[in-house]
Amino acid sequence: MPLQSSVRALKKPLRLDDEVRFLRSWIEKPLHMGAVMPSSKLLARTMAQYVDVDSKGPVIELGPGTGAITNALIEHGVDQKRLVLVEYNPGFCALLRDRYPQAKVVQGDAYTLRDSLAGVLDTRASAVVSGLPLVTKPMLTRLKLIRDAFTALAPGAPFVQFTYSVAPPIPKSLPGVSTEASERIWMNLPPARVWVYRKG
Repeated sequence: MPLQSSVRALKKPLRLDDEVRFLRSWIEKPLHMGAVMPSSKLLARTMAQYVDVDSKGPVIELGPGTGAITNALIEHGVDQKRLVLVEYNPGFCALLRDRYPQAKVVQGDAYTLRDSLAGVLDTRASAVVSGLPLVTKPMLTRLKLIRDAFTALAPGAPFVQFTYSVAPPIPKSLPGVSTEASERIWMNLPPARVWVYRKG
């Protein structure tokens, strides 16, 4: 597909089907879903802006769902071929493969990230962007996830996570880890903030 056509296709708004799929999945398994609805465009763009488009390494997205943040990453300038989409829900995986044929879609559990990414990466990642519902998980599970993410990431590359909570989803006091946070995004429902963690 020509680049211009591809960009036009990506600019189409998410279909109402996506919201229905999201809501149905949330009703069936609420703790596996980060939200009742896909992320707003503003939240997705805020997360995408922390990804270096000039880096050559893969960009790992955890819990892409129907692709709201994936779209923002591509619109930000991330080559679709660099995307590694780790999704637990098999229905969403099929949808993602259809929408992003050049991306690598991995059906797996992001909370066992090392196992899910085994044999997938041939170089360190330039970003991990997470749409996972971290605050629904015990702190030890969150810490294991970010530890596994840092193992996959190049030194200094960002782990990007949004949260609806006032408190950071992962403590700011991790040894050797720098943190930064966006302004609260009031246009998202519910309002959210983006946290970015870097190590090394």
